[in-house]
Amino acid sequence: MKSKILVLLCLMMGTAWNLYAQPGGGGFQQKTVPERVAIVHAKLDSAFKPAPDKMTQLDNVFTDYYKAQDAKREELFAGGMPDRETMMAEMKKITDARDEKLKTILTEAEYKIWKDGIEPTLRRQRPPGGGGGGNQ
Repeated sequence: MKSKILVLLCLMMGTAWNLYAQPGGGGFQQKTVPERVAIVHAKLDSAFKPAPDKMTQLDNVFTDYYKAQDAKREELFAGGMPDRETMMAEMKKITDARDEKLKTILTEAEYKIWKDGIEPTLRRQRPPGGGGGGNQ
């Protein structure tokens, strides 16, 4: 009897551990536009403390940028899986438009801090080991 309870307890613990290890059901969940803007807002604020009116302008630029990115991604995937080059070219156009707006709001020094220090930290990181199927 004790061994059956122990086995059942181990199975329950193993199941709970598996569920805990896969937040959101195991799938990738994209952050919402306001969540992504808040992350950028915090990084910009800690980097060079823009004035409130400037920060509002920056928040608007990033809100437009993330909405455009999401819309373009939906458009491209609606027609099936796009090739990497097409996807990268379309996203570059959106990023270039964002950067032009940022250059009108930020000083040269602030823009350099953005490009060299903040923007690279916002890119999605690959999991260690490349995400699967490697040499074993």
